[in-house]
Amino acid sequence: MQTNFTPEQLADPAIATSEKILRTCVHCGFCTATCPTYQLLGDELDSPRGRIYLMKEMFETGRPATAEVVKHVDRCLSCLSCMTTCPSGVHYMHLVDHARAHIEATYQRPWQDRLMRGVLATILPYPNRFRLALAGGFLAKKALSVVSVLRWKGRAAVAVSRKAIGPIAERAGILKRTRAMIELAPDRLPSRSHLDRGGVHPAEGVRRGRVALLQGCAQPVLQPGINEAAVRLLTRLGVEVVFAKGEGCCGALVHHMGREEQSHAQAKRTIDAWIAEMDGAGLDAIIITASGCGTTIKDYGFMFRNDPAYAEKAARVSAMAKDVTEYLATLDLPARPGNGIVATYHSACSMQHGQQIKDTPKNLLKAAGFTVKEPPEGHLCCGSAGVYNIMQPEIAERLRDRKVANLDKTRPDVIAAGNIGCITQIAKGYEDHARPVPIVHTVELIDWAHGGPVPEALADTLLTARPAGLAAAE
Repeated sequence: MQTNFTPEQLADPAIATSEKILRTCVHCGFCTATCPTYQLLGDELDSPRGRIYLMKEMFETGRPATAEVVKHVDRCLSCLSCMTTCPSGVHYMHLVDHARAHIEATYQRPWQDRLMRGVLATILPYPNRFRLALAGGFLAKKALSVVSVLRWKGRAAVAVSRKAIGPIAERAGILKRTRAMIELAPDRLPSRSHLDRGGVHPAEGVRRGRVALLQGCAQPVLQPGINEAAVRLLTRLGVEVVFAKGEGCCGALVHHMGREEQSHAQAKRTIDAWIAEMDGAGLDAIIITASGCGTTIKDYGFMFRNDPAYAEKAARVSAMAKDVTEYLATLDLPARPGNGIVATYHSACSMQHGQQIKDTPKNLLKAAGFTVKEPPEGHLCCGSAGVYNIMQPEIAERLRDRKVANLDKTRPDVIAAGNIGCITQIAKGYEDHARPVPIVHTVELIDWAHGGPVPEALADTLLTARPAGLAAAE
């Protein structure tokens, strides 16, 4: 693609990087075949190629983002399927990240957008705030169910209420987004994990390694059992697990909202915590159980490439970051006999496209005794994508329903995934489903197969009567 940037513009490192990315695009359009929003909407501007044209014009002119550009960039899931498909190696992720930062700096969003995005950025990356908000969401979800019953009964008061707020809130989108956020809340409040205490979890027997495990922000609140399973499995395998003091949110959530200052501040705090462990007792790896976080952490080296104080430290962290399945694959887990359980593997976009980890989780599940299947259209996003299912609820719901329909075609006993956003999104799609299917993290199934407890999501299912490996912990 031909570009027309001035030397003054190219003096900006962000523009210089984007200009190199733009020049690698050859307009072939292969990306449109695998772009979820283009598949749904059929609009060229809702494809990677179309968005690239919009971003190119915005960067070349140096003008503030327009409402048209914002609409189509906001509709992008950052699923990165286009990067897997692209024959020219266009690094779309870095390009759209730059566009979002430019939008955040130059575009005045409507007040309702600013309010919702501000609420999400203020709550989600902070576990205690999120836990409190989740309690409120739980109560609001119960209230919504009561309202639904009243509406079904045709109560005039509800009709009047909706009519009153319609002109202000529903047209503005706040009602839909708030409802989407509330409906994602779990049906019961998760208990706090004993891992909240942090610290060091010693290896059982001879120590084979020492790793730091990202605690995360939303995941330990929504499903604390995921990190608990990872710690149990790793320590049984002789790996010491440490929660680095001072570690917080990795910055991914707000990074994809274009909030560079906030995301970099969060990332720096976590980088410092891990560097202290690396330079102290030492680490063999930094383990991540949420693939969305993993994609961002592995990109720290790029994010801080122009920061003299953090460039080297960020690159060290990125080089040591591994998805939990990547690390488990190096430990030579013993194979387990077949258990007759069909586990359909949903590969999160951040796993298969962002990190290009495709076969490792499936191979681990097969070795653990599960019959592993993959759904049709496995490359398409489920619609979670960070806070996308809140900010773009209609598109997210259509993608979710399409994903659930494809998962159903495999007749699974259980669905395995490696990202909390996908787990929450797909589980929502199975509520009130004709054939409900539990969805759990991949590491929970592997832990179970190797002597760990039954994953909580499976506790009330018939699967607990079918052995998944050892009867007792190794």
